[in-house]
Formats: sequence, C-alpha cells, structure tokens
Amino acid sequence: MSPIFLMSLFFGLAFGHAMSFCAPIEYLIHVEKRECAYCLAINTTICAGFCMTRDSNGKKLLLKSALSQDVCTYKDMVYRTVVLPGCPRHTIPYSYPVAMSCKCGKCNTDYSDCIHDTVRTDYCTKPQKPYNV
Repeated sequence: MSPIFLMSLFFGLAFGHAMSFCAPIEYLIHVEKRECAYCLAINTTICAGFCMTRDSNGKKLLLKSALSQDVCTYKDMVYRTVVLPGCPRHTIPYSYPVAMSCKCGKCNTDYSDCIHDTVRTDYCTKPQKPYNV
C-alpha cells in the first residue's frame, strides 16, 4: 500500500468525528389531546445533523468493531412539562425533551426514535395556541 493511502486512511479514522456536524436545532411540535379544546405549538430543540459513518461493502470480511453506524443523538437533555389550554382539570400534562447538547453516537432507543419513519407532528386539527420555551 502506498504511504499516501495509509495516511489518508489514518486521518479518516482518527478525525472522522471532528468532521461531523451534529447540533441542537429549533423544532416546532404540535400537541393536542382529545379532551382539550386547543392544540399547542411548542418551540423546542432536537438533535440533527450529519455523523461520519464507516461502512464497507465487504461487511462479511470485517469485524463488527470496524463498522460504525453513528447517529446524531442527545448528549444532554432536559424535559419540560406544559399544561395544554382548554383541558379538564384531571388531564395529565404533556412532557417533551429539549436538547441541550448533541453528540454522534449509537442510537439509544430508551429516548430516541432510531428509525426514519416518525409520527408527523407538524399540524393541528384544533384551534392553535403558540407556546415558546
């Protein structure tokens, strides 16, 4: 192998995460409950971006540790809780995550949706009330 190829491979493996762009971005979710009179539009932050991935067409030839499927996920987050307007008193408040910082790492299904298909939250069927974090 040529020295240029080896150096390129070394730098790609060593500095791959430094070239990733994964950060909190603003996101608008719409929340409504059947028993409430209004829909609430909530401005929050989520993790989004690009993470370097090492994957090979020759997966069977490599060890699993040589493959990397990192996603942009939460490093630090807090949960905020709101009471939806126009709800009966017994209604449970709604809690949602707010990304404080993000990282490239393995997807944790305890608090992340690790598949591409997600529930659409960009619309309301009831009158809307804005809510800013």
